[in-house]
Amino acid sequence: MNSIYTPKEALQKLEHFCAYQERCHDEVIAKLQSLKMTSDEIDFIVVKLIEDNFLNETRFACSFARGKHRIKHWGKIRITNELKARHISSTNITLALKEISAEEYENTFNDLAERCWNSIQEKNILKKRKKFCDYLLRRGYESNFVYEKVKMMELE
Repeated sequence: MNSIYTPKEALQKLEHFCAYQERCHDEVIAKLQSLKMTSDEIDFIVVKLIEDNFLNETRFACSFARGKHRIKHWGKIRITNELKARHISSTNITLALKEISAEEYENTFNDLAERCWNSIQEKNILKKRKKFCDYLLRRGYESNFVYEKVKMMELE
């Protein structure tokens, strides 16, 4: 079965795809496979996108980390796991996490913790603690932060 697009048309389509929003290599390859491109054509297009700076894994990782932290309030563990799932190198993951300042990270964590603690209606303190900890751990925050915070919340 032949591809619907010529490599040149596919390249243009993928340039728009990458210009609209930062993409990782996996997303680009999946998109090209959905366009029924051969593996040689995929390799050629991916190399071309990298050369023309439409595809840059470091830039993707940094943008991803900033966005997920600022908008979805994810912690570093969740961001790291999500980047690993997208086959981003550990070097790029490290660079991406440096995009989030310690101060911003702490402020986001504290705001999220306050909101979460106050929103849990549970009367049983043990159940409330568990819900609080589960929520913050699911969001990808470090367990030592979460457990310190739960102790502070109970004292207030």
